[in-house]
Amino acid sequence: VQLQASGGGLVQAGGSLRLSCAASGRTFSRYVMGWFRQAPGKEREFVAAITRSGGTTNYLDFVKGRFTISRDNAKNTVYLQMNSLKPEDTAVYYCAARDGLRDNRPSSSNYEYNFWGQGTLVTVSS
Repeated sequence: VQLQASGGGLVQAGGSLRLSCAASGRTFSRYVMGWFRQAPGKEREFVAAITRSGGTTNYLDFVKGRFTISRDNAKNTVYLQMNSLKPEDTAVYYCAARDGLRDNRPSSSNYEYNFWGQGTLVTVSS
């Protein structure tokens, strides 16, 4: 599966952005989807993940209550709605996919994701 992330940009603290990740192919619903981010000089970290049907989600504690991951299997797209953004949220955001046919967990481990998008930059100014 090929992934294309979009929606990043520059926003003031307290503002909102919605990231989208469009997947190619007709088997999008078999994949667990995740969002990760990497800030300058830091390691890539987990942000959120969602199971195949969207019934279960998982979030980094720092973004709970501010970010919402969702998916539309008919449109082969996963979203990350980001509200109340903070300067600490500044990073390149990546969407990722892992085959969920045998293991549908919304994993937070980047090692479990096989497919990655190119990343979209989110900059939050103070």
